[in-house]
Amino acid sequence: MPRIVWLLVVARAVNKLGAFSLPFLTVLISSDFGASVTTAGLLSAAFGLATIPSRLAGGRLAGVLGRRRTIVLGLTGCAVAQLAIAAADSLLQVALFAILLGLAFELYEPPSQAMIADAVGPAERVRAFSLLNAGLAVAGTGAGLIAAAVGRWDLRWLFVVDALTCLACALALRLALPADHPGRRPAATGGEDEGGGAPVRPWRDRALWAMFTCGTVFALVAMQVVMGLPLTLARRGLEPADAGLLFTASAVTVVAAQPALRLRRIAALTDTAALALGYTLMTLGLAGYALASSLPAFLVATGLWSLGEVFVLGRVFGVVAALAPPGGSDRYLAAYGISWGIATTAAPITATQLLDRFGATALWACTAALCLALAAAQPLLVAPLIGAAREPGLRRRASCRT
Repeated sequence: MPRIVWLLVVARAVNKLGAFSLPFLTVLISSDFGASVTTAGLLSAAFGLATIPSRLAGGRLAGVLGRRRTIVLGLTGCAVAQLAIAAADSLLQVALFAILLGLAFELYEPPSQAMIADAVGPAERVRAFSLLNAGLAVAGTGAGLIAAAVGRWDLRWLFVVDALTCLACALALRLALPADHPGRRPAATGGEDEGGGAPVRPWRDRALWAMFTCGTVFALVAMQVVMGLPLTLARRGLEPADAGLLFTASAVTVVAAQPALRLRRIAALTDTAALALGYTLMTLGLAGYALASSLPAFLVATGLWSLGEVFVLGRVFGVVAALAPPGGSDRYLAAYGISWGIATTAAPITATQLLDRFGATALWACTAALCLALAAAQPLLVAPLIGAAREPGLRRRASCRT
């Protein structure tokens, strides 16, 4: 992997080491300020809604300010907002700072993902994004343990530690990443001319819409795990902070599964087959949450859905980057990433409402059903659109070489 990929992986791992506060935002609002579960869910949803313009701004600012400046701006903004949440003494202040956190939260994602996509050839993108996912998982093994320990003491300190790791990540990337050149389209690996290409219009791409729709459902599933797991543990008589242990188990699974991705049969899977397999494994794990009543049972279920996530996250960003025209990866990845903002807005509401009205079993049964639908959609709906989108590009490249 190129040096820039390793820099981003290491820096993001440092940031991830402290990124355990958000799963406990609803718990903090409920426990420290006496708000109902529904109110806590709505405030968390406000944070998620704010991440949507944040993601779009990240894609735009990368071209105006430069990728490095945008990454540093986003991480610094996250640190300031998290420190403000930790110091807040009223529910109104927490709500305000949670929205400010959302506005800064996604700024660094599009430029950092685009840097990775442009630093390697198309054949290496799955490996590069899998490496990023593994690096985040390695840090996650420590993050979950810190959350379990610090969360028992005072939930506010989770936000302080998270802020410090954001600042450390921002400083490291400011010093190590190459200087910005705003307005210049970066050249992707492979030697093709990147200048003066066609306009980048991601929302007119039907294949991107298909990936975006599936990505929104996947993100909703992931965020319902983040938001719903601590509350589910409490409902079933377990310690909510033990969600940190389960997140650690998830990270360990992701790291342990990385060598399997190099096995010939797995590496040879098409994007469609790999995604369908990943969603099927996630279905089994989340169905396990519906039945689990002890910490060991939750651990087994966590391992299953985390293994499925390995297959999904290693592929989706590479597929989206491949759909982008030359120099358009920032905008395409930013557009796709809105799925996480939508999910972060919806998940606190859907998770808490399902939990309050129908119970934990219904919450996880519905979440598993969403994953099963995603597995079926890959070969039936998504693959034909991606194939149709790639065909004109292949013909254009062949014509240029001729």
